[in-house]
Amino acid sequence: MLLSGLLCLALLSAKAQQADSAALVNAFVDSIEATLNFQTGTVTLKDGLATIKIPAGFKFLDAKQAQFVLSDLWNNPPDDTSLGLLVPGTTKIMGPGVWAFDIVFDEMGYVEDDDADDIDYDELLTEMKADALAANEEREKQGYTTIELVGWAAKPYYDANRNILHWAKELKFGESPTNILNYNVRMLGRKGVLVLNAIADIDKLPLVQQNVPQVLSAVNFNEGNRYADFDPDVDEVAAWTIGGLVAGKILSKAGFFAVIAKFAKPLIIGLLALLGGVWKWLRGRASA
Repeated sequence: MLLSGLLCLALLSAKAQQADSAALVNAFVDSIEATLNFQTGTVTLKDGLATIKIPAGFKFLDAKQAQFVLSDLWNNPPDDTSLGLLVPGTTKIMGPGVWAFDIVFDEMGYVEDDDADDIDYDELLTEMKADALAANEEREKQGYTTIELVGWAAKPYYDANRNILHWAKELKFGESPTNILNYNVRMLGRKGVLVLNAIADIDKLPLVQQNVPQVLSAVNFNEGNRYADFDPDVDEVAAWTIGGLVAGKILSKAGFFAVIAKFAKPLIIGLLALLGGVWKWLRGRASA
């Protein structure tokens, strides 16, 4: 796919030697977008576990494409847990202002919610900040950007009637001047937790919050997998409760994705400069 993109840029350079670099960046972004197969309508997740009716104004990428976007395009650590990405319909994966919901399922068992009203979330935040800093050494060893947990962008809230937990974290990646929003949603089911993690720049918080109700209404466990379907005689109870989910002890990768599309433009412009130099050299050779 990347080679195809490079070929596209080379051809564009040949046809428009003096083209504006921004136009070439847009062409490169469009060439990547054209290779992705977005879905609408109704999608079944994980062999009948849950169903998502793609909301109006959204489009869906399946697991394989989602993993490519998260790891290869957005430069996150390789991870095969994603079931798909839910992306606003007018957004381009490598375009400005991109954001998305990453969908994951953790088959951890039935999560008891008895502690939901007893958690001190300010104290928990202090522990989470320390955990994030402790993980940075390993991230640096693997060549990834360090992460600082700045604080809550929205404090944790548990809807006991729908068995849905959600909260938002503000994260700082390396020296980036723009902080990242991770809006976390956990839908409790019979055998585990369905994770909907919104990945966006921090200024997108109002937009994400505006769309959360619509997305939550669109995603549902299928019969037999719902929280109410739990059978204590045959089903396993998770080792973690509500507090553990918020702390991120489970699915720690899911909470630390960074949209780096905003960093892609300088990278692509540098690539275009290189291709432009090659083109000039080829023209010089042809003239000689």
